Amino acid sequence: MSTVAETSPSEPSEPNGPIEPIEPTAAERVRSVVAGAESLSLTTDGQEYDLIGMHSVSRRGRITLHRQADSPLAAQVARAPRGSLAALLEFTDIAPTAVRARVRAGVTVSGWLTPARDGEAPALELDIARVTLRTAAGTVEVGLDEMTLAAPDPLAAEEAAMLTHLTDAHEDMVAGLVALAGPRIPHGFTRAVPLALDRHGITLRYEYPSGHCDLRLLFPEPARNAADAGEQICRLLVAPAATAHLHHPSSRP
Repeated sequence: MSTVAETSPSEPSEPNGPIEPIEPTAAERVRSVVAGAESLSLTTDGQEYDLIGMHSVSRRGRITLHRQADSPLAAQVARAPRGSLAALLEFTDIAPTAVRARVRAGVTVSGWLTPARDGEAPALELDIARVTLRTAAGTVEVGLDEMTLAAPDPLAAEEAAMLTHLTDAHEDMVAGLVALAGPRIPHGFTRAVPLALDRHGITLRYEYPSGHCDLRLLFPEPARNAADAGEQICRLLVAPAATAHLHHPSSRP
């Protein structure tokens, strides 16, 4: 797979001026994946659990598992020394559109589960020790301070609905975005589908008989919310950026 990123027309031209980011940081990506996931896989000493709709994330990134008081997991924590159970949580970020290779990222969070100190409902809190993000660009470890200070992308909660709506109801806009690739994408792709959306831009996946190539189109300005993202897409179609550079290089399709 190869990925190409298009620069924004609003990027500052002064060499000493501030450089605007072109994508979420690793910590922001982690927060978006964890907050948006409906399920997770939990591994403890000798046990594995698939938890659906049973976790929440605080504004500072603290993960809480909500479970029944008589569950096997609760019993494990109760038997653990000092009520602290080593645990590994795995989250998978899957593209909401039907593209080849739909897994976009994986997040692994390790630490210790303990009974929640606040609230009346039975719950477990994760004392985080390590956070790892895996994407097509590689694997990075995210610092705990970064995790605490970061926030989910403002479009994360609505990304899936926006991408599926764009794909299903706005074929003309998708075709316009696809056409922006020009010579930057190898010839011979069989179709192109929106893959990802964040406040900085939209990514399209160009599929070939074997392999695929991603093009990241940067918005003229970062989107503040879902409505603003729609406006930024329209601005892209009216006045697309003129230059491009290779981003996360890898093998061509």
